[in-house]
Amino acid sequence: MMSGMPKTVTNAGDLAQRHERVRAATLALCAALAPEDTVAQSMPDASPVKWHLAHTTWFFEQFLLGHFVRGYRVFRDGWDYLFNSYYQTVGPMHARPQRGLLTRPTLAEVIEYRAHVDDAMRVLIEHRGCDAELRSRLELGLHHEQQHQELLLTDIKHLFSLNPLKPAFRPRPARARAAEPAALHYLEGRCGIVEIGHAGEGFAFDNETPRHRVLLHPHAIANRCVTNAEYRAFIDDGGYREPRLWLSDGWEAVQREGWRHPLYWSDDLQAEFTLAGEREMDPIAPVCHVSFYEADAFARWAGARLPTEFEWEAMAREAPVAGNLADSGVLHPLAAPGGDGDAPLQMFGDVWEWTASPYLGYPGYRPAAGALGEYNGKFMCGQWVLRGGSCATPAGHVRASYRNFFQPAARWQFSGIRLARDA
Repeated sequence: MMSGMPKTVTNAGDLAQRHERVRAATLALCAALAPEDTVAQSMPDASPVKWHLAHTTWFFEQFLLGHFVRGYRVFRDGWDYLFNSYYQTVGPMHARPQRGLLTRPTLAEVIEYRAHVDDAMRVLIEHRGCDAELRSRLELGLHHEQQHQELLLTDIKHLFSLNPLKPAFRPRPARARAAEPAALHYLEGRCGIVEIGHAGEGFAFDNETPRHRVLLHPHAIANRCVTNAEYRAFIDDGGYREPRLWLSDGWEAVQREGWRHPLYWSDDLQAEFTLAGEREMDPIAPVCHVSFYEADAFARWAGARLPTEFEWEAMAREAPVAGNLADSGVLHPLAAPGGDGDAPLQMFGDVWEWTASPYLGYPGYRPAAGALGEYNGKFMCGQWVLRGGSCATPAGHVRASYRNFFQPAARWQFSGIRLARDA
């Protein structure tokens, strides 16, 4: 998921503190979990918390300590096999669907592993912090860890949702619920030739490059995301029973999986499971945990379409990179603020927004050299682009050019809908 190599990096003096903060943030997410919570795997697409903790540590050991420290000895022999994810050029790996069977090493041993690698990284940064390649790899490792912080949240939510007790991961902080949603209207999108992709300042993954020009035809994009109430109207109108609204593969998924509403909604459509446990549905919050197929069918039912990723990025560049991200502590989408202004709302945070664009390389794209080139480019087949981050995305990790991607049937991420239409 969502990957690449950085083109520019942070100054070396900042990296040691950033390394400490990012690594500590991952452990902080796990503070309320019991050891038993960290072992289970709810489905092949999800990973146990303990595996996330170990894999992110393996990344630093494999691609930084093993690369820069002469004679470095790995913490434990054989753990590279357990905690490699998909880097075939590094070596074989344990089967992804069987990660939940790894009762050993224990959680305590994995925490010890993290501490060992963190200590070695401090020494490496202190002695080699001015090395441009080290800074580049370290910056990549930090963003890789932030990706897994989000995956950790989405995976534990899926796991807890399968427990009949409906346990809460964390109580939701008290927030005033908006009295009414921002009125839905369409904003004129940019048209003509526009530049898309990373502009060269700050960090970016390689799939955000090279910057290139695209032609946008006249179009308009909704000022906010689709709400639960709006999606409920689609359900009530028979949206899941009408094959003409669905792509062929989507209709097959509906029939095969028995979809009748978004993931985590109760069958009576009155409640949804959240990271704070099961809660009453907020009708004006953004609908989330829908697949690309569902987003596309809803858009067709609404007489609209999904925006292309290029239309989305062109509009997002006009919005501040701020919103309901993981650092707010809410860990659930919130209703858009009221008002009828012309500024787009919820472009960042709340829900990842499905686009109409398949995940492909930009013109002139080349994967990074070596094993890190497997991070991104090899997934450019059969997946669709999402934009904007979610309520589980760490602040500072998302930007207008950021490209997330998942298979079109995926629902366990905080994925939602923003409509577009031709002008």
